Amino acid sequence: MLARGAPAVHHESARAVARRPHNRGMDRNPPRQDIDESQLDVSEPKRWAAGIPGVAVSLRRGVEQMGVARTATTLRLLNQREGFDCPGCAWPEPQGHRKLAEFCENGAKAVAEEATRRRVGPDFFAAHPIAELADKTDYWLGQQGRITEPVVLREGSTHYEPIEWHEAFALVASHLNGLASPDEAVFYTSGRTSNEAAFLYQLLVRSFGTNNLPDCSNMCHESSGAALSETTGIGKGSVSIDDFARADLIVVVGQNPGTNHPRMLSALEEAKRGGAKIVAVNPLPEAGLLRFKNPQNARGLVGAGTKLADEFLQIRLGGDQALFQAAGNLLLSWDAADTGFVEGFTEGFAEYAEHVRRLDWDSVDAATGLPRAQVELFARMLADSERTIFCWAMGLTQHKHSVPTIREIANVALLRGMIGKPGAGLCPVRGHSNVQGDRTMGIWEKMPEKFLSALETEFGIDVPREHGFDTVASIRAMRDGAARVFFAVGGNFVAATPDTAVTEAAMRKLDLTVQVSTKLNRSHVVHGRTALILPTLGRTESDLQHTGEQFVTVEDSMSVVHRSRGRLVPASDRLLSEVSIVCRLARAVLGPAHPVPWEEFEKDYDLVRERIARVVPGCDDYNARVRLPDGFVLPHAPRDAREFTGTRSGKAHFTANDLTVLRVPAGRLLLQTMRSHDQYNTTIYGLDDRYRGVKDGRRVVFVSPEDLDALDLLDGQHVDLVSEWPDDPTGVTERRAERFRVVSYPTAKGCAAAYFPEANSLVPLDSTATVSGTPTSKSIVVRLEKV
Repeated sequence: MLARGAPAVHHESARAVARRPHNRGMDRNPPRQDIDESQLDVSEPKRWAAGIPGVAVSLRRGVEQMGVARTATTLRLLNQREGFDCPGCAWPEPQGHRKLAEFCENGAKAVAEEATRRRVGPDFFAAHPIAELADKTDYWLGQQGRITEPVVLREGSTHYEPIEWHEAFALVASHLNGLASPDEAVFYTSGRTSNEAAFLYQLLVRSFGTNNLPDCSNMCHESSGAALSETTGIGKGSVSIDDFARADLIVVVGQNPGTNHPRMLSALEEAKRGGAKIVAVNPLPEAGLLRFKNPQNARGLVGAGTKLADEFLQIRLGGDQALFQAAGNLLLSWDAADTGFVEGFTEGFAEYAEHVRRLDWDSVDAATGLPRAQVELFARMLADSERTIFCWAMGLTQHKHSVPTIREIANVALLRGMIGKPGAGLCPVRGHSNVQGDRTMGIWEKMPEKFLSALETEFGIDVPREHGFDTVASIRAMRDGAARVFFAVGGNFVAATPDTAVTEAAMRKLDLTVQVSTKLNRSHVVHGRTALILPTLGRTESDLQHTGEQFVTVEDSMSVVHRSRGRLVPASDRLLSEVSIVCRLARAVLGPAHPVPWEEFEKDYDLVRERIARVVPGCDDYNARVRLPDGFVLPHAPRDAREFTGTRSGKAHFTANDLTVLRVPAGRLLLQTMRSHDQYNTTIYGLDDRYRGVKDGRRVVFVSPEDLDALDLLDGQHVDLVSEWPDDPTGVTERRAERFRVVSYPTAKGCAAAYFPEANSLVPLDSTATVSGTPTSKSIVVRLEKV
């Protein structure tokens, strides 16, 4: 039996020892200097994605962080059946045959960051006081390497210092058990957490007595789940990877696959070879949707590649709802509805049809900024297609009217009968590995009664029913003194959330902040009065427990659940798995008499999966099915049988939604935050946004040439970004992000773009999507002030 607080025992086989990486030829030195924005260089944006540069960057980043041999070993296992799931995006692996290199450029970067030979140990923390670290950027912090042992920043101290595991758990338990109410604690989760760790984490939190389980979904696809649950009865997409090869038409809305989920480009290329047409709808022309040079074949390496988008609709920010209402209006006027599907499987059609037939086309013009003829062409393509897939990402989900917008996509899909047929369906593309699995496993502040009752029955515990805090509500609670302890499994909460100044002030008011992490980030240096960093194993690393080597499971964007098994020797023998951390914390907090067998779960993850099978719908015979070569697909009644059992009526639901037109005052622009090509979520891999022509810097704002002329600004000029938020009837609150270089860029007129987290400070905490509560990071009214 493991002694409480003792490190996990790793019994290395001869094969494991042979796999141990050596140091020769390694670049183990992280950058000493931080970002120097004076070195920023801007060139013309690219018109294609991937190709030889993608291969070269993948290999260079791997060698810089891991060395040659370790790079070859690690990439060979990435997204393979016998290996580990990519810690980056949630795009699915193909069923059946897999390529030797089943990964993309940004997946290779993610693995290099995790499997790096750089280390952050006691000497690092002794040499760098917290005040110094707080002045560093997220890029510099992340580049220092893997954290090797648990550390604590005690109240009044200037440095993090080592702490034994059992002391760390006792410290957390003391704070939690000293709260006046369990609801004074917030338990955050990142999407990279495994199914096993997520299931145990929510079990711990609910055993403790709260549903305060905010997660990264609250800030990205919460709007998708809310809209789809209402319209189809299940908050997940209804397509499989195989559907892309069968589609006639694929609509990609508010999404940049070339940077955010590059393996999607291969699926789009295969669809094009099968005769499909692709429509891209986005304010920015994204290189990956223009032309794809697939590095897996000769045409991609030395040829012209594949033109992907047949039509590019350069829409204004927030105009997507108007576009799909207009498409619905035209489809109805052409009698293009699938009447058999509508009459047999849906309700609410008459109200929807009456509403959309009254559409104000002048409002459509103002909202979309598109020529009327292009809108009509788009609708004609929808009418002519027998099999249409609708894809979207955060370009749709982070507006005030995001939920109505996604309802409108569902309306068009229902109108054309595009649910429950091969080659067709709704496809929200999740941006983080296993973010969908976390929700399936119960990471949600308002899980349904059926799930909570099953937990109680299975474990003999009392589970709270009152809904907990989502991400925005958690920040408000911390700000207002209603929360005193913050515990995060993964992620970078401070950098990911809106209204940076408010969030940072809220975090600093807490009694205790705890971060389960692999590497340093902003949330470690913006902390409570006492702070802990608990270092954990990464996806790439072997997890040895008393019953032997363990594996975990994840769920991709298309509901496929499969294994992930790390193979590398851990970065330190002082690391614990996320499962171990949760189980040991539970024993410390809940005591030895708690009915959940936490010690047994830590020893053998099969025992966790046996309980998942009995609690989580669709997970019957979980242990056996995840051991199949490609795992298994969770049931989805609308996709599988055109059954809509999740709605109140048992039918898919049309909705009538008032049209929102975002009108911006004169002299202002509508700003969206977005990723650079050299980052994933808040992790900054490097300083080049290759496809947009930005090198060696990040503080840029992309503005159309027409808007630059209208605002009397020049390309290369420096400005402050000032957001304006009408937070009360009498005034406007301003938020400022200083000194951004203006980049003349072919974005939609009236719109601008900047990277997050640098621009997160401009997003008001109280500006959230109706129904879902997602921060409105894609529709911020700003003015540009010359510096």
